[in-house]
Amino acid sequence: MTIHVGDRIPEVTLKRIREGMETIDTHALFDSRKAVLFGVPGAFTPTCSARHLPGFIEQFPEFRHRGIEVFCMAVNDPFVMKAWGESQQVPDGLQLLSDGNGEFTRALGLEMDASSSGMGIRSRRFALYVEDGVVRETFIEEPGKFEVSSAQYVLEHLPR
Repeated sequence: MTIHVGDRIPEVTLKRIREGMETIDTHALFDSRKAVLFGVPGAFTPTCSARHLPGFIEQFPEFRHRGIEVFCMAVNDPFVMKAWGESQQVPDGLQLLSDGNGEFTRALGLEMDASSSGMGIRSRRFALYVEDGVVRETFIEEPGKFEVSSAQYVLEHLPR
């Protein structure tokens, strides 16, 4: 079942690389803060690399100004996410999270089958606005679209 407004973020562990490999619990990430989590089908893929992540990089200061942390998640391994972040010059504070086995994506009900492209099960394109671990807004794309989960669209539709 797809995540809805009012639902608590499911508890799953993700990976990220900072000084080394870290395992982080989603409740630890999203409790006691305001955050936007956006999911992409894959690091280094065309729309994700040319438009989705760059939009959040460009708008990152505005999210920060509003007291909102930003997390990007993909069904890729943490080494790929780290390399993608370096190639995109992701600013400190915008965190790239690895859902390498797709467990979080499935728990959110936002998985899609990209096997026809040789990518297996991936995340749909989406953004969630979360306050204290509870989803307050959802921005879930229709397959093949990139409209409602862009950084600009999300900012325009968040409470001030």
